[in-house]
Amino acid sequence: MNRTYKQTILSISATVLLAGCGSTALVSTPVENIDTVPLKISELTDAEKKHWGHLDLINDTIPGMSVDKAYAEVIKNKKGQTVVVAVLDSGMDLEHEDLKNVLWTNKDEIPNNGKDDDGNGYVDDVHGYNFLGDSYNEQLEYVRMLRLNIGDASERAEARLLLDKEYPEALQNKQQYEQIYQVVQGADMAVKKELGKETYTQEDLKTLKATSPIMEQSVAVLNQMFSYGESIPVVLEELKEGINYFSDQANYNLNKDFNGRTPVGDDPYDITDVPYGNGNPKNMVDTESHGTHVAGIIAAERNNGKGMNGVAQNVEIMSVRAVPNGDEYDKDIALGIRYAVDNGASIINCSFGKAFSPKAEWVYDAIEYAASKDVLIVHAAGNDGNDLEDPDNTNYPNDHKLGKIEFVDNMITVGALSSKYGSEMVATFSNYGGKNVDVFAPGDEIYSTMPESSYEFQGGTSMAAPAVAGVAALIRSYYPDLTASEVKNIIMQSGLKSKTSVIVAGDATKAFAFDKISKSGKMVNAYNALILADQIAKGKTTLESNSK
Repeated sequence: MNRTYKQTILSISATVLLAGCGSTALVSTPVENIDTVPLKISELTDAEKKHWGHLDLINDTIPGMSVDKAYAEVIKNKKGQTVVVAVLDSGMDLEHEDLKNVLWTNKDEIPNNGKDDDGNGYVDDVHGYNFLGDSYNEQLEYVRMLRLNIGDASERAEARLLLDKEYPEALQNKQQYEQIYQVVQGADMAVKKELGKETYTQEDLKTLKATSPIMEQSVAVLNQMFSYGESIPVVLEELKEGINYFSDQANYNLNKDFNGRTPVGDDPYDITDVPYGNGNPKNMVDTESHGTHVAGIIAAERNNGKGMNGVAQNVEIMSVRAVPNGDEYDKDIALGIRYAVDNGASIINCSFGKAFSPKAEWVYDAIEYAASKDVLIVHAAGNDGNDLEDPDNTNYPNDHKLGKIEFVDNMITVGALSSKYGSEMVATFSNYGGKNVDVFAPGDEIYSTMPESSYEFQGGTSMAAPAVAGVAALIRSYYPDLTASEVKNIIMQSGLKSKTSVIVAGDATKAFAFDKISKSGKMVNAYNALILADQIAKGKTTLESNSK
């Protein structure tokens, strides 16, 4: 469909010099008269779909982060320093073909000898640490609060109302998905038999003459399903995923009688009950894929001819397994942040969040500890389509303790963009907020690494955060003297600012100016960020020289 959007894009000062290989003058985006730039009206190619987050708005008419442009015009052959990025998440496929060569390795630890060789308090932590032990499935926090009778009375009352609403919905959704799956599977088998072939297209369905009411119904069902996927096997797979999702909700996340922590053996509400867990942060099962996908976005090995490229080179990924299939424990997050800080991470990616946090102070203290050690934390804004300025829409952890004033300046919260520039460029699921979301970055339908050396598309602010962590890693690699606070503010200041009206939460009745739904009003741009980083780094050097 032909669409025309009038945009005004603003950015940092028009021209800044970058010292690199040669003395080329680089001009930061924006381009004058942005309204005259033709916008993309064709569907993304397969190559663009797998790489859109790295593309350039001006050159490619896709709201990526200009990563390719940054490498081609700014980084070139410059050598940067190695940056350790901790992925505080689910377990990770440590043998993945695109990740195994970029893993952080604790050289002072002897693998699998059952000893804490380096004396850091963690046994056999060669590539990170596993705070979940042998556990995986978990309750949501508010369900745990009801089971254990923790939190104040008002929080428990709110939790009870939520559970009474959400548990029956999960059971109903599971049943509906199972019924739909059975109908589609039956129709698929019937049509395959009638056509005499194992695979067929929607065009094949049009040639099929229904000889019975059952066949007529089967064709109608399948025609409807083709609107949800490019093939019936794809639709059936998505239905299976829906069944699994709602089964997990009913059996684990919302099951008040389930205790997923038993295999760990600690008291998760006593932060002094340590040590626990083990030194193997590898994913336990193939479906534990989140951490692997996040890691690839940040730093999948570049230009190796496999899969995809991460945003940043010169990165070592530290795997910290602390996010289960359910809500994370505050204890694991707090200790996970401290572990990452103490073992050399300069950036921590936190692609998780929840609405209840009974031990939030433990996490706040850990964030402050990270700030004191000059470590940047990149956090996903959440996937509820909520305005985080509404006090009823809590999202933990945060950098303001649910107040209006930030208590640290080392944490950046990221909303998600889709590849559709214009009114639909905010991902339908993304949270937003003029004070509590800092920036937006590509997060919808992102192609990245998955367990067993595979690759898939996933979407969420969980994917937008590591995109920004990758940009932060580039800055810290090439400008290592910049502080975490400076890196955060460079990312916020250097993005592309659009005043176009955008739909939020996928609701056409909710439209806001894009520059009003985050603190910066901008979408992250790696090219601009490196130019501004260079300018600030030079300014610091000049000030230091003059002060001597």
